Amino acid sequence: MMKIKVIIFILAFLVWLILNWSLDLEHVVTGVLLGIFISFMTSDIFTTAPHIFKNSRRYLWLIYYVFLFAWECIKANIDGAYRVIHPDLPINPGIVKVKTTLKSATALTFLSNTITLKPGTMTVDIDRENKFLYIHWADVKSQDVQQASAIIIRKFEDILKKIFE
Repeated sequence: MMKIKVIIFILAFLVWLILNWSLDLEHVVTGVLLGIFISFMTSDIFTTAPHIFKNSRRYLWLIYYVFLFAWECIKANIDGAYRVIHPDLPINPGIVKVKTTLKSATALTFLSNTITLKPGTMTVDIDRENKFLYIHWADVKSQDVQQASAIIIRKFEDILKKIFE
């Protein structure tokens, strides 16, 4: 267990240093503190399902997921900016219920965070027992659970299954 925490700490600290590209004392101390925090908060993920991280295909799907998420964020930002520039465009905000097939807590966390980070949508609640997510959607296109699920989460959900389940 401690070995995993040390590995996660080192990786988090290295990512911090690469992202900041600075060896100032403040940056290094912050990186150490964040690395410790991240290693203690996430090490249980690696110990409850270690087999997941041994399959190299999952890492390729993760890379694809990052690019897909970035592309979807760009499209959502353009849509949001267009709605601000053209205020006459009708919007239809509301909360919709979507059904997921994801089982693991990690996959559900990734999905809900992806939805929240993408402009125009935000995860409000998760019903893990019934596998529903309640999502605030800036422009509701359908209240139907199946249609809303297909529009909002399906493209992410299929990839997250390949990564985490």
